[in-house]
Amino acid sequence: MQSVFDIDFALLTNRHFHPSPAAWEDQTLYFFMLDRFSDGRETDYVGNDGFLVTGPGTVRYFAPNDFDSAVGSGAAAAAWRDAGGRFVGGTLKGATSKIGYLARLGITAIWVSPVFKQPPWAESYHGYGVQDFLAVEPRFGSSDDLRDLVATAHAHGIHVILDIILNHTGPVFDYDPDRYPTDSGFDPRWDGGAYEVKGWRDAAGGATLPFPQTTADPDAAVWPRELQQADAFTRKGRIDNWDYAPEFLEGDFLDLKDVHLGVGSIDHYAVSPALRALVRAYQYWIAFADIDGFRIDTVKHMDPGAVRYFTACIHEFAQSIGKEHFILIGEITGGRGNAFALREATGLDAALGIDDIPDKLEYLAKGHRNPSDYFDLFRNSYELGKDSHVWFRDKVVTLYDDHDQVRKGPHKARFAADGGAPFALNAMVLNALTLGIPCIYYGSEQGFDGAGDNDRYIRETMFGGDFGAFRSTDRHAFDETLPLFRSVAALLAVRRSSLALRRGRQYLREISGDGHSFGLPAMVGGQIRSVVAWSRLFLDQEWLCAINTDSGGARAAWVNVDAGLSPPGRRLVCRYASDPALVGTSLTVVLVAGRSAVWLDLPAAGCVVCGPD
Repeated sequence: MQSVFDIDFALLTNRHFHPSPAAWEDQTLYFFMLDRFSDGRETDYVGNDGFLVTGPGTVRYFAPNDFDSAVGSGAAAAAWRDAGGRFVGGTLKGATSKIGYLARLGITAIWVSPVFKQPPWAESYHGYGVQDFLAVEPRFGSSDDLRDLVATAHAHGIHVILDIILNHTGPVFDYDPDRYPTDSGFDPRWDGGAYEVKGWRDAAGGATLPFPQTTADPDAAVWPRELQQADAFTRKGRIDNWDYAPEFLEGDFLDLKDVHLGVGSIDHYAVSPALRALVRAYQYWIAFADIDGFRIDTVKHMDPGAVRYFTACIHEFAQSIGKEHFILIGEITGGRGNAFALREATGLDAALGIDDIPDKLEYLAKGHRNPSDYFDLFRNSYELGKDSHVWFRDKVVTLYDDHDQVRKGPHKARFAADGGAPFALNAMVLNALTLGIPCIYYGSEQGFDGAGDNDRYIRETMFGGDFGAFRSTDRHAFDETLPLFRSVAALLAVRRSSLALRRGRQYLREISGDGHSFGLPAMVGGQIRSVVAWSRLFLDQEWLCAINTDSGGARAAWVNVDAGLSPPGRRLVCRYASDPALVGTSLTVVLVAGRSAVWLDLPAAGCVVCGPD
C-alpha cells in the first residue's frame, strides 16, 4: 500500500477478533527483539506441539564449554562484536516456532520490537528507524508472517503487543545545513530554527531525490505517501540537550527524523495530517494482524496533545472491533513523577517502568538498596496530587532488564552480569510477585550476562548465529531443562493460581531477629544481607513472599503478618521455593512480641512463596 487511504477497513474488520484480557495485571509479559530471538535454524528444542524438533535446523544447544568460544582471539572477538551492530537474522517465522517455549515458561503476553520496514541500506536491526509504516521489514519476513505469529500466540493463550513509533521516522532525508561548522562540514543541531533539506534518501541511501516532491520508489523516502510532505517533519536538527524544552520535543532523535504531529496545548491541540496518517496506519495493523496492544516509543519527545489524540483514536477503534482493553504502554523517560502525570493526562493505560523501578528492583535483589525504596514506589499518592494512597497495580509495567538501559548510561549490563547470577531467581520473584504488570526481557530466564559500553552487548541472540549469548556463535539458548527456566516456570504457575499474587494489595513486612524488636529491613554500610518479606492481601487471603539478599549464607527472622487474616494458629503453606524440598511444608503463625508472626529460614539467595492452608 502507498497511502493510508488504500486501506479497506470494512473488509479488514468484517471478522471475529481475539478479545482483550479482563485485566492486564493478570498477564506476564515477555519482551524480545525480533532480530535477536529466533531464525528458525535451531535443532533439538521442544516445538510448539510439545515434541522434540530435530530438524531441518542444525544449530544445537549452548553448552558450558561454549562460554566465550567466539572471543578466543582478537580477530574473533572483533567479528563477534561487529556482528552485534547489524541485522543477524531473527525472523517472524522463527519467533512463531518458539511460541510453545514461551507458553511453557508461563508467558501470557509478548511485546515484540518494531516489525516495520527499515531503510534497505540501514542496519537498523532494532526496528526504530521506520521507512514504511505500512509494510513489514523484509529481513523479518512478510505481513502474513506477522499475522501467523499473532494467530499462533493467540492459540497458545498469549496476547501480542507491538512496539510502535510515532515521534520519528528513520533517516529518510538529509539536511543541507548552513550553521555550526565542524571539520567535516556543518552540524545540524537544534537551535529552534528549521534547516534546508538536501533531499530524500534513495534506495541506496544517497540524498538524491527532490524534497519535498513525492516518489514512487518503495525503498526511497518515507511511506505512506502522506508523510512525503515538507510539513510532515519539524526539520529542526538533532537534539543536543535531552532535557530542554522545546528542544527534546522538536529535535531529531539522533539521525531519526522528527515527525511534526501538531501544535497547541493538550486541551487545544491542532492535529497534523502526519499524525492522522500514522493513526490510520496503526489502526490498520490492529485490524490486519489482530494485535492486542501497543508499546509506544519515546513518549517524552511528543506533545501531550498528540499522545492524547492517538490514545483516544486507538482505544475507540479497538473497542469498535471488540478489544475492550487494548493496552497502550508509554515509554516515558524523565522521572517517575513525569511518567505518572503524563500517563494520566494523556489516557495511556500504563507507563513502562524505566527510571527508578528497574534500578531499585535490581539492586534490592542484589542487596544494595533499601527494600522500602522499592516498595514505596507503588504508593505514590503525592505524584498525582491525591491525599490518600494510590496503588499503581495496573498502571506500571515493571522490569529490571531491557534493550537499552537508559538508566545505566554508557555502561550496559544485564542483571546476571557482574556477579548477579546467584540472585537471578530472586529478581524474578520481586518482578512477578510485586505490584505492576511484570515483564521479562528475553534471555533472562536463561541467565544471559551481556555487558559492555554499547547497547548491542545486552541484545545477544537466543538463536546463536554470529552474535550468540555468552560470547558464542551458532549455539541456541532455548533450553527448557535449565534450572533457572524451570524455576521461573514454576514461579509463574503459582502467580497464575492466585488472584492475590496478581491483584492483591502489597505490604513490606517488618522483621525481627530476637523476637522482641521489629523493624523494616534496611541496609547497613551500603548493603543488606537479610530476609526481605512482603504480603499480598486480597479479600480474606494473605500470601507471604520472601527473598534472602545474602548469597553467602542462610538468613532467618521472625516476619510480621496481618493479625486479622493470619491470626495465631493459622498456617501458611509453602507453594513455591528455590529449594523444592520446602514446597508443601507449612509455617504456623504465633504471637511474638504482641503481634502475629512466622519464623522464616531461607537458604543463601533463597526465596519462598507461602499461601493460605
